Amino acid sequence: MKIEFRPIDRTNYNECIELSVNENQKRFVAPNQFSLVQAAYESNLYPLAIYNESQMIGFVLYDFDEELNGWSMSRFMIGSSFQNCCFGKQALKQFLLFFKENYPDVLKLYTSAEVDNMAAIELYKRAGFKEGNIFEYEAGGVQYKEIRMMISLKNQE
Repeated sequence: MKIEFRPIDRTNYNECIELSVNENQKRFVAPNQFSLVQAAYESNLYPLAIYNESQMIGFVLYDFDEELNGWSMSRFMIGSSFQNCCFGKQALKQFLLFFKENYPDVLKLYTSAEVDNMAAIELYKRAGFKEGNIFEYEAGGVQYKEIRMMISLKNQE
């Protein structure tokens, strides 16, 4: 397994759009197409494709969140055909290393997950994220209830 991150560009955006999660997970993460459009029109959003060797297996979007006044991993997904193969765990670990290397002065990173998305919450906790407050918001006529999580990057290796 060799996980790496590559920018989304004209050579791979269709492949990214075609990646999706399992049907029962779709309420937990926005489609990659939506995330790419957001990144094109909103500042401080950074989309990356997750590759294993030459195969795109997932997607991550990180940003500077003005509301938190801090950096956030706002989207993280592994395509349905690549789940349950340890790619999620390894990709998250590699992303934390990538982030720390590219933003060495940032001391903490936030993420969030729907409160009933136990798989994501457990994945984040195993990577070192700590549970924080629960918050609710509305987007596109849908009500969301999420748990905010944070990891200290000071001691990440």
